[in-house]
Amino acid sequence: MTSTLADIYRRDGIVQVPGLIEPAEIERIRSVFMDQVAVDHSLAIDDGVPAGDPLARFPRFVHPHRTPDLAAGQLALELMLDSRILNVVTQLIGPALGAQSMFYFKPPGARGQAMHQDNTFLRADPETCLAAWIAVDDVDAENGGLAVVPGSHRTELVCPEPADLTESFTDAEVPIPDGLTRIQTRMKAGDVLFFHGSVVHGSRPNTSENRFRRSLIFHYIPEASTEIAAFYNPLVRPDRETLTIPEAVGGGPCGDYATAEP
Repeated sequence: MTSTLADIYRRDGIVQVPGLIEPAEIERIRSVFMDQVAVDHSLAIDDGVPAGDPLARFPRFVHPHRTPDLAAGQLALELMLDSRILNVVTQLIGPALGAQSMFYFKPPGARGQAMHQDNTFLRADPETCLAAWIAVDDVDAENGGLAVVPGSHRTELVCPEPADLTESFTDAEVPIPDGLTRIQTRMKAGDVLFFHGSVVHGSRPNTSENRFRRSLIFHYIPEASTEIAAFYNPLVRPDRETLTIPEAVGGGPCGDYATAEP
């Protein structure tokens, strides 16, 4: 199994592991994060969406693991360092550090997120970051499931172009590299998609009538990393201790765009 996961990752930059998180745990994740967003938006990042937009009521949470006094934060930290996830991460990139946690609600009617590459933001060096994307609902094209471009991890970071703001809540989009194809994922709640920091990925709007597309996402970097963008310090070790490494200077290959938060 180890060699198979590693082989798929080397080839595609993407590995989907079905049923890694148990149904009862998925229900707990849904309940805890829905309870939190109903109380306040203290864990949210300001994406500048207008009042009345579905994402104004259900904004994405960023770095909840840094607020362990809240149930959502405690759960995020617990799962970020869960051995089932870290075992796969270690198979793919070796010993790792937690860099980011995120929760997307993506209710019906919400816009998607234009195609992008994660390491444009994290700027982990000398290697890259790795995402672990946990499906908290069954996801497909209708409710805005991820689309990915297998093999794009073998390309350089591609600088973005303007995005269609009727489709995306973010304003920049990475074009699909020549010769590669965008693939729509289908996932069951509890499946986890692991993907390389240079994989081009994104999603279209949730066009369903009544289906959320909730997801809990973690980003990791190799333990041997020598720098990262300032937004991601301090990092978290598997023993829950924090660690700060030198900050990446400048905007990376894409200039000021790369200094923005994800």
